[in-house]
Amino acid sequence: MKDRRARWYGGCAPGSRPVAAPVGARLLWRDPALWVCGGWQPEQVRTLALGSARIAVLGPCSATEHDLARALSAPELATVARTWAGSHTVVRLTERGRVEVLADVGAASPLYTVRAPDGAVWGSSSLALSSLTGGSVDTGWLAAYLRDKHSPASGLSAWAGVTPVPAGHLLTLGSEGGMTLASWWKPMRRTPHEASTALRHALGEGVRVRVSGVPASTDLAGMDSTTVTLLAAQCGPITGVTVHPAGVTTGGDMEYARALDVPGLIRSPFPLAARHLPFSATDVPLPATDEPAPSTAVWAMFADQLGTVASAGSVCHLTGDGGDNLFSSTPAHLVRLARSGHWARMFGDARDWARLRRQSPRPLLTAALRGNAYRIGRADFGRPKWLAAPVPKVSAPTGPDADMALVAELRTVARSAYAELQLADALGLALHNPYFDGAVLDAVVSAPAEQRYSARRYKPMLADTFADLLPDAHRTRAAKGLMVGDFHLGLRMNRRRVLGLADGRLAALGLVNPAPLRATVHAAALGAETVWPPLLSVLAAEAWLEAVERAPGTEWTRNAPTPAGAP
Repeated sequence: MKDRRARWYGGCAPGSRPVAAPVGARLLWRDPALWVCGGWQPEQVRTLALGSARIAVLGPCSATEHDLARALSAPELATVARTWAGSHTVVRLTERGRVEVLADVGAASPLYTVRAPDGAVWGSSSLALSSLTGGSVDTGWLAAYLRDKHSPASGLSAWAGVTPVPAGHLLTLGSEGGMTLASWWKPMRRTPHEASTALRHALGEGVRVRVSGVPASTDLAGMDSTTVTLLAAQCGPITGVTVHPAGVTTGGDMEYARALDVPGLIRSPFPLAARHLPFSATDVPLPATDEPAPSTAVWAMFADQLGTVASAGSVCHLTGDGGDNLFSSTPAHLVRLARSGHWARMFGDARDWARLRRQSPRPLLTAALRGNAYRIGRADFGRPKWLAAPVPKVSAPTGPDADMALVAELRTVARSAYAELQLADALGLALHNPYFDGAVLDAVVSAPAEQRYSARRYKPMLADTFADLLPDAHRTRAAKGLMVGDFHLGLRMNRRRVLGLADGRLAALGLVNPAPLRATVHAAALGAETVWPPLLSVLAAEAWLEAVERAPGTEWTRNAPTPAGAP
């Protein structure tokens, strides 16, 4: 039977007494404790010891045993570990008794800390750690999420007393209970050839370490997921799942999936029926997650798709999520062009981008001249009229650095997508998003802007890097279809159920005014033009609160057993 518990890991600071660990966890070592919870593939939990020093890599990682040995004795952990592909956390206990925890660059493996009565505790699940701090939702974080989920509250998690570790930082815990943070990563510069080589290695290795030797499946739809599928097929048989409307077996994604002819690829269509419409009820309860999951509105479809894949024998499923964020990013490079006086190129790129999006170039030019790379091309929906609480300071960057704007956006999306992995865990399936890997982000952001961005070509860096792998039809594909009509129809069919969410837990917390929210739901159900992102956020947050309310909290034991063979 597949282990359906959420997979997470964590540990204590040196000197914590008595040793605490979650009930049911597998202890990797003690004094200070390090544990994993849930069902992990053995190759994704690796440890190495030399004398009193120890190192662990938790999550899919391309590092060899030789790499671990080098990192164990390296003066600076990050100098060795920064090139490892995959999505993982590296933990090192030094001979001096300090614990070093290396947070990945892309935030796809988020980390959090709490100050418990017996000492500092860190872990990869804010929900699990919240049981040490009272299990209360942080209403400030939630207010910022409802205002704009892509601009999170600074220094907060969804849980009161649980503090996020910034991506690309080293967390150090000493025996005196102190915790320090130091940034270990910054973008580097590569030539176009070097950047493509780095991307090819990072994505290829990131896929390989996940699918080698295990029954695996992938999404098979647009250019991003197709690239992942083709890389996975090089490692062995792979099942490519293509979602399509029931009764429609030609055109769209189905046509592109059918055009692929590579050894080891098993095509698996997944027809969508009326029961899969957004907001539909399902017999599979929404699992509790660290924060609201992006797929909450389509949980009926998502649960059925992943459950079907798991029932067919797959133990891990790879998606193309993150590809749009990396390769179809906003034209933040316009700020650099403005600051360097390349006016003709700036006006030309702004015009082309605006024409592609069918909008005026004026907002782009205004943001470029003001030097705010983060706001270029980003929709500001304003404060939702149903939001009834003040919003704390958010962590959206400002300034002219286009690279850091891309990094900030990807990290926010990747951290949110971690909740999707937790949903899949509840169905007995390990979900992976290779495009959120730190080494992939490092490769993309190192490329010149001209290589990454084009208003005339779709995802040029991805298409050029994998030109020998992708068929011509896939490399020249422009975009995918939209599901706006499905959301209107799903809301109309499930209006009574959705209206029941409007006056619930968020309203009781003083975060939402139910009347304008109900009015918006009614209008959307009737087909009125709808600003979907804030509406989906508030409905997801309400469903999330219900899920965490009925979920049992994490229990902790003060008598953690000594692991077998522990150093």
